[in-house]
Amino acid sequence: MNIHEYQAKELLSKYNIVVPKGKVINQVEEAKNAAGSIKTDIAVVKAQIHAGGRGKAGGVKIAKSINEVNKYAKELLGKTLVTHQTGPEGKVVKTLLIEEGCNIHKEYYLALTLDREKSRITLVASEEGGMDIEEVADKNPHKIYKEVIDPLTGLSEFQARRICFNIKIPDSLVNDTVKLMKNLYRCFIDNDCSLAEINPLVVTEDKQVIALDAKLNFDDNSLFRNEEILKYRDLNEEDEKEIEASKYGLSYISLDGNIGCMVNGAGLAMATMDIIKLYGGEPANFLDVGGGASEDKVTNAFNIILSDNRVKGIFVNIFGGIMKCDIIAKGIAEAAKKISLNVPLVVRFEGTNVDLGREILDNSNLNIVTAETMGEGAKKIVELIK
Repeated sequence: MNIHEYQAKELLSKYNIVVPKGKVINQVEEAKNAAGSIKTDIAVVKAQIHAGGRGKAGGVKIAKSINEVNKYAKELLGKTLVTHQTGPEGKVVKTLLIEEGCNIHKEYYLALTLDREKSRITLVASEEGGMDIEEVADKNPHKIYKEVIDPLTGLSEFQARRICFNIKIPDSLVNDTVKLMKNLYRCFIDNDCSLAEINPLVVTEDKQVIALDAKLNFDDNSLFRNEEILKYRDLNEEDEKEIEASKYGLSYISLDGNIGCMVNGAGLAMATMDIIKLYGGEPANFLDVGGGASEDKVTNAFNIILSDNRVKGIFVNIFGGIMKCDIIAKGIAEAAKKISLNVPLVVRFEGTNVDLGREILDNSNLNIVTAETMGEGAKKIVELIK
């Protein structure tokens, strides 16, 4: 789950990490009061969307007067912001953060994330913070420093100090920066983050260490024990189909293709998308119905897939283990009748009662094509939509 910058800063401040003063607005009329309340000569007007690259896309404006704050608020609210992370469709700006300006001396990059190769949380830092950190990682990887953290001891002081030394934090600010890193780690652990990023972390002319921008992502699987974090969820920033799928316990991610996929098991779902592409097709989604593919669940899955008007065909790829293939076949047949399916449907079964499942579908008098192997099924659905 992603949250907005202003929400991330609110959470970081609870861990004694210094962030700029700011106000959140949703209406242009609120801009002048917000700018006046932060009592600063220079204000920063920031679009709040769930995507990086806002600065380069014109989503961050420096205002030198309250009138300029009002002007930029009018420009940004309601604007569709297109960044390298939003895709060409962009995201509509519905919220702005009006924040005090900062007299920056130096920008740094600081983040905690999970290194999946090492199965450890890792602290990542660079003295080249700001908008071009991806370019730094690509062209000057020697300027990116990492500390792999032992889960039993947590982030140790010597690791934090070594990062400070490597990224050239001024000696007089090392202690403050070490405290900030340890507090960021505590925030990461306490809230089951998958990413905690401060970019840029700045040293100001008056020798303060401030999180000028912040991004926090959370493990969806932990939200049951982090109800306070769940309150930060902004459904306006999420895909409608993904929201609908979550209501029925379906794992759904929208993609750009035209072949809808319904699979049980995340690994099988990824393999299914791969093999569709191998045969020249493009998957329209990732959809994992899980272990209990009941009739209701299958019906809801079909409805969600077909709500995407790009879908020209559906490939169902099910491994019947605890949930037997004949039960799943009945669910698919009933669901197809209910929704008056009008696009090609290819079903591949494997597992318990597979022959009985195929027989049920073959005798259903519905336009359902069965396949014995995953490759055969992928090839058939690609051919049918062409």
